[in-house]
Amino acid sequence: MRKFLLSLLLTGSVFFTYAQKPALSQKQGNIFKNASAESVGMSSERLQRLDKLLQEYTSKNLVPGAIALIMRDGKVVYQKAVGVNDLDTKAPLAPDAIMRIASQTKALTSLGVMLLFEEGKFLLDEPVSKYIPAFKNQKVLETFNDKDSSYTTVPAKREVTIRHLLTHTSGIGYAGIGSKEATAIYAKAKVTSGIGTPHGKIGDAMNRLGSLPLMHQPGEKFTYSLSTDVLGYFIEVISGMPLDKFMRSRIFEPLDMTDTYFYLPANKQNRLANLFTEDAQKNTVKAVARNGQSPDYPKVQDGTYFSGGAGLSSTIGDYAKFLQMMLNHGSYNGKQIISPATVRLMTTNQIGEVNQGDNKFGLGFGIITAKGAAKLGVSEGSYEWGGYFGTTYWVDPKEGIVALIYTQKAPNSTGGSLSDKFKAMVYQSITSSRGKELD
Repeated sequence: MRKFLLSLLLTGSVFFTYAQKPALSQKQGNIFKNASAESVGMSSERLQRLDKLLQEYTSKNLVPGAIALIMRDGKVVYQKAVGVNDLDTKAPLAPDAIMRIASQTKALTSLGVMLLFEEGKFLLDEPVSKYIPAFKNQKVLETFNDKDSSYTTVPAKREVTIRHLLTHTSGIGYAGIGSKEATAIYAKAKVTSGIGTPHGKIGDAMNRLGSLPLMHQPGEKFTYSLSTDVLGYFIEVISGMPLDKFMRSRIFEPLDMTDTYFYLPANKQNRLANLFTEDAQKNTVKAVARNGQSPDYPKVQDGTYFSGGAGLSSTIGDYAKFLQMMLNHGSYNGKQIISPATVRLMTTNQIGEVNQGDNKFGLGFGIITAKGAAKLGVSEGSYEWGGYFGTTYWVDPKEGIVALIYTQKAPNSTGGSLSDKFKAMVYQSITSSRGKELD
């Protein structure tokens, strides 16, 4: 697992490629095989252009380190760990480093919801209040006073449904990163983003959230939100299990995701990648605790708050297993985790004429439209998302592609373009385009 080939030493950054054993190892229960790019219709010469891109970003310390993984037809054609995990010692970033995946938690929570949907536990258009009564008789924000965070409301025209939660059309906002109104109202009610707050119970927070005003009428807009945290609690209510145990038994173990946790066990904490941020001069520096939130929150041993929207840490290899399962129409290593019909529900437009930027949204994933596809070459119908700390993924069913790039820096005004350049360079390496969804 830890053999590397030192290929290039640059000022302030060390560039590493995997030697002979990939981070997606058989020891971790992985079924993926390495393959030449040419064997799956890609160019190894063109893929090497990614080496230069990653070297540039890490050598300039725009991001100290990055891990990239590209798969086509279920085979690994590119996997590199680049740069450092420590700015002082220049210790390399390992390809099996565990990273804070933040909002990439959302798709896994959405999968958990849909596993219960398949068992007939609920219907998507049922009101959430049927299962979490605190969401009954909700109000919608009408006016807001900046001076004291007071507000007035009007009645909601309709109840928030499970589908609204899965599509971020519920009208719920986000703590900290949402609108000024949502940030202020949620702070006063002690409702957090779910990151760096390991104590307390998600159910208590979501019941408080249910009594607070919605930011707009349900179903009328896309507003990125704490909806998936509500779904995490919904899973607990429906299944009778804490979210971490449900995820472990129903998702992580079936998918051999052996390095994915809300709170890391002691024997894996040394693999947690360092988190970086920017100082006032936009220099990259190691993140430190701020406002009572520590970057080492995944190391808390007695964590009890399981944020379905942002709480997980994982490796790039673990998450690739989940994405490949989705690309395989719900199948992984001979096991049908979820049905092809449910995969289609999750990965097609579920918000109608409402827009999510240039794109649409399914049940837990952003869906690339023709307009979105025109930007970087990602195929229309691909599904995607990422995480606050600098992790990005997408699945392209037309081209059979699963691709991820992980960094650990937030905010990142200097290196934020890396993920878009990575996407464009994945597609420039394709020499044989499929043009239709794989069977």
